[in-house]
Amino acid sequence: MSGKTVLITGATSGIGAHTARLLLGRGHRVAVTGRDESRLKAFLDEAGHPDRLLGLVADAADWEATESVVTRTVEHFGALDAAVANAGFMTGDSIGAGDPASWAPMVLTNVLGPALLAHAALPHLEATGGRLVLVGSVAGLKNAPANLYSATKWAVTGLAENLRLHATTRGIGVALVNPGMIDTPFWQGAGAPPFALPPQPIAEAICFALDQPAGVDLNTLTIRPIGQPV
Repeated sequence: MSGKTVLITGATSGIGAHTARLLLGRGHRVAVTGRDESRLKAFLDEAGHPDRLLGLVADAADWEATESVVTRTVEHFGALDAAVANAGFMTGDSIGAGDPASWAPMVLTNVLGPALLAHAALPHLEATGGRLVLVGSVAGLKNAPANLYSATKWAVTGLAENLRLHATTRGIGVALVNPGMIDTPFWQGAGAPPFALPPQPIAEAICFALDQPAGVDLNTLTIRPIGQPV
């Protein structure tokens, strides 16, 4: 890529924020979304590059918000070359012993969110011969007992291939990036394992997927830390 426009959902911290910083450092234009306006503003102030960075408050599971984000990104920067469906979270409980009231937002963000972004972004990506990246998880490749979060990421694994089958006939690349255990705010105070990777290697993998030559469709990258057995 050279001077491309990339939209990243859920990019105020963790993998999304590091990906945004990496792309900005390489001269690209970046639009980022977040649900919390104060956290979004803090990230924008810290990241710099106000001429090439656009922040938009949006819920990734809301269709009207997602459609607006894509439209405003294209209006602001003139085109859309790549979209990264990064927004997602884990409740930390299980189907066997959890709080069902907390499950719907997780399922909607993790599964519906990438589908909404794809629906809104694909026409623009077709116009630029662009790429769509879905951030999955090793939890979408390996089962865990009564783990609904894992089920949402299995859905993302299937969605990525379904989208690839559709997008490849339209000149769009689709990549699924599956992080293992990463030390980010995603753990919500539960404490990441001592061998967990920092988010930078995942950001590098996303940029690697986006940076493939024309005609190359890199479909799946799985990145685990040394020491993660599952």
